Amino acid sequence: MGLSSMERIIPGTRWLRGYTVQFAVADLIAGITVGLTVLPQGLAYATLAGLPPQYGLYSAFIGGFVYAMIGSCREVTIGPTALLSLMTSRHTSLGTGPVPEFAILLCFLSGVVELLMAVLRLGVLVDLISLPVTVGFTSATALIIVASQLKALLGIGGKSRSDFVSTLRYVIDKISEVRLADTILGIGSIVVLLALRKLKDIKTPPDATRGRKMFGLMCWLIATSRNALIVVATSLLAYYYEQGGEKPFILTGTVKSGLPAFRLPSFRIEFPTSGGPLQLGYTNVLAELGSSIVLVPIIAVLGNVAISKAFGGSGISPTRELVSLSLSNIFGSFFGSMPVTGSFSRSAVNHASGVKTPIGGIYTGALVLLALGVLTSYFQYIPKAALSAVIISAVIFMVEYEVVQPLWRCSKRELIPGAITFLLSLALGVEIGLLVGVLADLAFVVYRTARPVVSVNVENTASGTQYISIRPTQSFIYFPAVEWVRNVTSKAIKQHGNIPVVFDCRLVNDFDYTAATGLQMLRKELEKKQIPLIIMYGSSSEVHKLLQETLKSSLLEVTNDEELQRLLHDLSTEGGKHELREVGIPLLPVERQSAPLATVDES
Repeated sequence: MGLSSMERIIPGTRWLRGYTVQFAVADLIAGITVGLTVLPQGLAYATLAGLPPQYGLYSAFIGGFVYAMIGSCREVTIGPTALLSLMTSRHTSLGTGPVPEFAILLCFLSGVVELLMAVLRLGVLVDLISLPVTVGFTSATALIIVASQLKALLGIGGKSRSDFVSTLRYVIDKISEVRLADTILGIGSIVVLLALRKLKDIKTPPDATRGRKMFGLMCWLIATSRNALIVVATSLLAYYYEQGGEKPFILTGTVKSGLPAFRLPSFRIEFPTSGGPLQLGYTNVLAELGSSIVLVPIIAVLGNVAISKAFGGSGISPTRELVSLSLSNIFGSFFGSMPVTGSFSRSAVNHASGVKTPIGGIYTGALVLLALGVLTSYFQYIPKAALSAVIISAVIFMVEYEVVQPLWRCSKRELIPGAITFLLSLALGVEIGLLVGVLADLAFVVYRTARPVVSVNVENTASGTQYISIRPTQSFIYFPAVEWVRNVTSKAIKQHGNIPVVFDCRLVNDFDYTAATGLQMLRKELEKKQIPLIIMYGSSSEVHKLLQETLKSSLLEVTNDEELQRLLHDLSTEGGKHELREVGIPLLPVERQSAPLATVDES
């Protein structure tokens, strides 16, 4: 089988064309660098999802393998993220202990939904989520994640909560139980992580000395691997105290070593409760997962497509991205993975590391597998406060407050759905917040369709004939706008008397049948008052054809200002006969009054 045949079956093999030793070295360096980032994040995100730490590593290797074979953007890295971990945490704490089976099944079902979206080419659904709604959602999620990590950061015990208000209330109620050592370690880790993050801003000019360039490279390496450095340093500190018989920190505990077993997700889940083991059938399991079966994959697709476009530009195939993401989740669930998607922070590290192809993800996955087989015995010494610090220092930059000021200045209306999403996500949950925010955004879109901007002017021809110009300023007129346009026209006639009405369609490229029928009803109303309705067409032949078929007989139509002037002259000099004749008058421009009657826009 030739390479071209392989490319049709496995699109990712096209990266092998011209794959050089230099490419392999660059991918290896990038893969290891990303691996040093994903190891501590994976452990932290598993804890955030309410799962044993090893499940974060189970979620971090399959995505790299699958995306290398199918993906279309070399920078994208697939794995666990803070947002999906938070959404997964709702379903993993039903019993007296964590229930990983819910997370694994949710991962499988998310992959199936994403694959269905790819087959039906429904990736366009993510376009229904506007930027303000996305900003409101991610900002609220970041605050919820920060609140959820306060308990571990301060060394407070107790069951995790996934909503913002109850989490804050719980932390306040338990403030007397704060452990000083964990608090100092956690806050100190955040400060160090934020300080190390600033090292990446140190730039070396092209003409710098070799020593200066090496210094810049070291700063970048330290900034990139800061999470791993903090985890190693705090683990060594905890190990030191442990050997001396002291336990000042709450530790992660035993992390199961070895590779995950290959098995299909179960639709019948049994978990421990205070009254004994409880088993749920597949209908109850699906009922428990509820809206997450649809919402989790949509959020995953939204994030992955956004990252792909950010790094890959317009050449990225959304369908291929959907397929690669869906297979990453489906195959990942066979190895105990929770839902995964593209990670912006790790993709940025991948890009900055000079990755050449998605094959870098294979090296990252290999490093994770190596850690599962060799390093898990050391993970038990990682303080939970350090993992919380890793999460908090990563998600605080998801709060995108900087978009508020330009929106306030330029488009206050767009702030409304964003604010609704933000507040409801904090108060009622991210699912409700996102759903209501999207519906609010769509309501504004429908309102603008039903209330288009219509320019109403009283104008004069060179011969002194006065008429009312009705000019829609948007490119389409659909059925919700019919009554609005008729009312605008009626108000203009009441104000300025029974003078001809010119409906200027030169900016309109699309009419639907209902709107065209509404225009016919308006023409009949005006005929009863002996008011001519003149249609001025633009370049759209579809609009011309539809209106001719709908308005039919006695249609007064023109295509430019000269024809309009002739028609209005005929109507005024021949007693209102509705016909267009070639008359020998000069072709003079239409004169507009200095001030328009009104520009109607209630949107």
